[in-house]
Amino acid sequence: MEPFEVHILGCGSALPTTRHNASSQVIRIGNKQFMIDCGEGTQLQLRRGHVHFSFINHIFISHLHGDHCFGLIGLISTFGLLGRTAPLHIYADQMLEKLMKPQLEFYCKGMNYPIFFHSIDAARHTVIFEDNTITVETLPQKHRIPCCGFLFKEKPKKRHLIGDAANYYNIPAYMRASIKDGADFVTAEGETIPNSKLTKDADPSRSYAYCSDTLPCPENNMLIKGVDLLYHEATFAESEKGRAATTFHSTARQAATIAKDADAKRLVIGHFSSRYDDCEMLINEAREIFPNSINAEEGMVISI
Repeated sequence: MEPFEVHILGCGSALPTTRHNASSQVIRIGNKQFMIDCGEGTQLQLRRGHVHFSFINHIFISHLHGDHCFGLIGLISTFGLLGRTAPLHIYADQMLEKLMKPQLEFYCKGMNYPIFFHSIDAARHTVIFEDNTITVETLPQKHRIPCCGFLFKEKPKKRHLIGDAANYYNIPAYMRASIKDGADFVTAEGETIPNSKLTKDADPSRSYAYCSDTLPCPENNMLIKGVDLLYHEATFAESEKGRAATTFHSTARQAATIAKDADAKRLVIGHFSSRYDDCEMLINEAREIFPNSINAEEGMVISI
């Protein structure tokens, strides 16, 4: 099975601390890498995590608060210094392109690679990226400015061809792809061999949901139903529930409730407020509701 990994580069909130970096993640699916958010310091975290800059071709920005995008211009500049030629695709609110154009013209003039901005409507659930193996969908969030989460989903996979059966029935190489797609096989003698004798079930398709920054959004539970891994912001402890509401953030308990109600398999909480020297209290609150929860940590790589 190909790798499907979430690499946490930063899981802090707006105020910088020595404990946490600003929000950023790299999602590795097979040989492809996607970035979610790009807070200040993301480049250094990429270096520390030994993540290859050149493999990142798509960046998804949840919203335009600085702790989620202040690192973008520096990363773009570094791509140029490294001699990048491959196109870079950035998916974000339409205002990002307007904000970045003067910076690109001033700091990144003469770069040898093109940048394509893709405008997304944070208020709509829609597919914003698709290739032959995955889709990326938006998840509308509730924040002080337009904000969306992202749902990464593998497409259904082909069935596995049983090697012994393929050899026994002398199935030609050119027919094996169609059999993986579900076709039966007809021998030279005219006997039909049903697909169930030639193949076994495909690997299950995997999924990952990123939800930050936001109030709890139970209306998204059906969109992320059964997700293999949910990253949900947990900026505050339950004792700060009032502050969470006024700042349009979630508590650890609320994040865990979303995971439970959506039948998520695992929960990782992050976007921690700078007020917490130790996030143990947050994960303890989450586990009271949803035991299969962990705290995000810089450098953590979670395999799905």
